[in-house]
Amino acid sequence: MNEPLRCRAPAIATVQVDDDNVRVTRWDFPPGSETGWHRHGMAYVVVPVTDGSMLIELPEGKTMRAEIKDGVAYARLAGIEHNVVNDGETPFAFVETEIKHLIG
Repeated sequence: MNEPLRCRAPAIATVQVDDDNVRVTRWDFPPGSETGWHRHGMAYVVVPVTDGSMLIELPEGKTMRAEIKDGVAYARLAGIEHNVVNDGETPFAFVETEIKHLIG
């Protein structure tokens, strides 16, 4: 996928663990920052470390808003495509754990 021209500052991604099983990344979003368009190749779990309001840009020009609460986790399957944006005035952060394989 070709990423469109970025006009916002990038969110700050800090990889904390990257081994055979998981990749754990802390994402910090100063006001006005974004992840950039991406597609998740792995299932993942997000644990917010602050409250926040995320603007989620979706394919076909759609958008949605998601409120995150400190310590309240959520999970998503692989294949999700989006751009996460902090369009507010307050920074927020979360830790994302990508699952490289599932025991089954």
